[in-house]
Amino acid sequence: MKNWRIWLFILTLSIGCKKPYNPKVINSPRSYLIVEGTINTNDTTTIKLSRTVNLNASTTLNPVEGTIQVECDNGDKFGLFEAAPGIYKLAGITLDSTRKFRLRINTPGDGNEYLSDYEQAKAAPPIDSIGFSVTGKGIQLYANTHDPKNATHYYRFDYVETWRFHSMFNSSYVSNGTAVVPRSQEQLVYYCFASNASTSIILGSSAKLKQDFLFQAPITAIESTSEKIELKYSILLREYALTADAYKFWETLKKNTEQLGSIFDAEPTTLAGNIHNTHDATDIVVGFISAGTVAKKRIFIASEQLPNTYLPKYPYDCQIDSTFYNDPHSHSNTVLQRILAGAEIPVNAIFSSAGPNPIGFTASDIYCIDCTLRGSKQQPDFWK
Repeated sequence: MKNWRIWLFILTLSIGCKKPYNPKVINSPRSYLIVEGTINTNDTTTIKLSRTVNLNASTTLNPVEGTIQVECDNGDKFGLFEAAPGIYKLAGITLDSTRKFRLRINTPGDGNEYLSDYEQAKAAPPIDSIGFSVTGKGIQLYANTHDPKNATHYYRFDYVETWRFHSMFNSSYVSNGTAVVPRSQEQLVYYCFASNASTSIILGSSAKLKQDFLFQAPITAIESTSEKIELKYSILLREYALTADAYKFWETLKKNTEQLGSIFDAEPTTLAGNIHNTHDATDIVVGFISAGTVAKKRIFIASEQLPNTYLPKYPYDCQIDSTFYNDPHSHSNTVLQRILAGAEIPVNAIFSSAGPNPIGFTASDIYCIDCTLRGSKQQPDFWK
């Protein structure tokens, strides 16, 4: 016990005496190709090309222009089209899931060519279910899946979440520049939809189990104060089957990017991808291209399914003000000064007992009223 106390004192002293380490910014004359995506044999294939940037770079986005082909081991080739800078797609084609596939990438900017290794397509088993558990801090979403053929063992997930939300204040009026008038149905901006794609690496493995199944594999957590679960929330979960090598790559990438920062974390390790520069064997390429089917499942979660103690926190500090055509204190036209001038958005009319016409309007900042600044009024086709 005495020795334990001595070591605790030394550890506390060493941590307490830490000094900030401010290294010189690391600059590299080279940037390395990053290839993200999967060859989906039963769905749209999306490949993202970018390059690494230095730590002091003014931007973190560095898309790469190039040409990409999916090549099958039987000689078939399929070209991808550029949907956006650095984003390439192959849609409307079902590939033979019994074959092996690879990517061929050409970057005309530097004259390089890259090839991924041929990978056997793997079929992702159906997702059994998506569920969630309720805690005092929010909800934890999880997935259940299994492979009755006992052939998958290594899984990767990603998702797209969509939710319906509303602005802080429901505005019934709008300024047309010269007057404040009631909003038409088309001008209402209280309810909107927003979406977000997963950014973390979500993995699961049954390799150490006798049966190939995952039970309540964690997918994502949502805080009780989040707007995502204030009204209705939906998540589309996608599941991919991995080889052992692909799983090792994603596991290493997860450790290097998401599990570093404390003195107890493992040191970064080298990523062993399966993409190579055909002109320069020493060139580092970040990425691992797998092939196979993707399994999908969607669920909805309504606010009625959650505790009424969950209270959303609005992302802005919103205040409601009063404006008047004849302010009772300053006798100035604050409707003209603040609403018609565009500084604030009208919410509701203020009436007096003297007559039917408004004497002014409550008002607030546009971010507290217009939900389209953070989402879209267009309801998604899948929404129910």
